Amino acid sequence: MFALIRIINIAFQVYTLMLFARIIASWIPQLYEYRIMQFIAFYTEPYLNIFRRFIPPLGMIDFSPIIAFLFLSFIQNILIHFILGFAR
Repeated sequence: MFALIRIINIAFQVYTLMLFARIIASWIPQLYEYRIMQFIAFYTEPYLNIFRRFIPPLGMIDFSPIIAFLFLSFIQNILIHFILGFAR
């Protein structure tokens, strides 16, 4: 059970780092020339687009990644509590 929770935590941490890299890359467009950034953009763009539909950018500032981070953390906590509750 704890191994499953650890795997879930690692997966969410990796995806969170991918989102963070995506945000940094939006400030430095030359980074999209690298395959790793293309990979990250491919897997993070659909998730970020969900939040961009509801929270459009205000001028040059896009607040949707902040909500995406919060929602990702919320889902992680719900999933872990569900697993811990199921194990009892």
